[in-house]
Amino acid sequence: MKLLVTGGTGFLGAHLVPKLVAAGHTVRLIGRTRPTGPAYAGTEYVAGDLKDRDVVRRSLEGVEGVYHLAGLVSFQPKDGRKMFELHVDCTRELLRDVREAGVQRVVLASTSGTTAVSKDPAVLDESADYPLSVVSRWPYYLSKIYEEKLSLEYCRKHSIPLVVLNPSLLMGPGDDRLSSTWMVVKFLNRELPAMPGGGMSFVDVRDAADAFHSALTRGEVYGRHLMGVNMTMTEFFHRLERLTGVAAPRLKLPSQVNILGSQLLERWAKLRGTPAPLDPQEVEIGEHYFWLDAAKAEAELGFRARDAQETLADTVKHIYGKLPPGSLPGTKGRLGDLRQGT
Repeated sequence: MKLLVTGGTGFLGAHLVPKLVAAGHTVRLIGRTRPTGPAYAGTEYVAGDLKDRDVVRRSLEGVEGVYHLAGLVSFQPKDGRKMFELHVDCTRELLRDVREAGVQRVVLASTSGTTAVSKDPAVLDESADYPLSVVSRWPYYLSKIYEEKLSLEYCRKHSIPLVVLNPSLLMGPGDDRLSSTWMVVKFLNRELPAMPGGGMSFVDVRDAADAFHSALTRGEVYGRHLMGVNMTMTEFFHRLERLTGVAAPRLKLPSQVNILGSQLLERWAKLRGTPAPLDPQEVEIGEHYFWLDAAKAEAELGFRARDAQETLADTVKHIYGKLPPGSLPGTKGRLGDLRQGT
């Protein structure tokens, strides 16, 4: 097939695009910067932005399928408007152009945070309602809910086959912008004053890319597909401690105290004119549960999660290779060994 991939130079796209090319598809990318490197060999490139309707329409010429991966992950309130413009406004216009172009298949990269988020330790599946009351103060997840809802409603109305994939936090090698693996970076830099009290879910980007590849021909049309491995925050950071030798936070505080403490630290940092080590929104998110049931993705897409320890080890190795020397205090020992593959 001839495919258009938005956000193809991101963390997920860098793993998915080579799989599509290797399978014999013609892959076209749209972006502001021409992608380089072996991952993009054999691809077509259209320079431009999703906000430019003429560029998008030109990119869709002759295209049979679209992977819509473009997104912005931020927990900074100041980025809220940007996320709504990209996730909601640009997606709405893209789907209108998709309809006009007669595209036969759309695969949307959503997030597990549109479904599997709760204040209590519950494991949720695709039948759960949108957690609007829980994520109402988090622009990223709220904008992704609106993106998902409008995509499903529009594509159903106009009979455009759409498959929605909902990976949890992406981990593994290749996050050059450190946008998804930020939690590991903060841990390695000892920026976590206390242990978060919630539960997380993460998925190896390579396993997610396999599922996205499958979604071109498999998956429930107009259905959502959750993917991830569940852990408590305590287990997650203790695994990282065993891998790297960096101590996990020992201090455990009630959730409200953690959130209040982060707000006070943010105010103190502003008074000093320095960036806060943690955004209060990040801390609040860490006090919630993102546990999910991946059974549907396993049945519909053949999703299989590899061993979590392999994912975390490869994540740490990649981060160590990206950051300048001295950025990771106290990690010269075992983290250095990991970098050598031992």
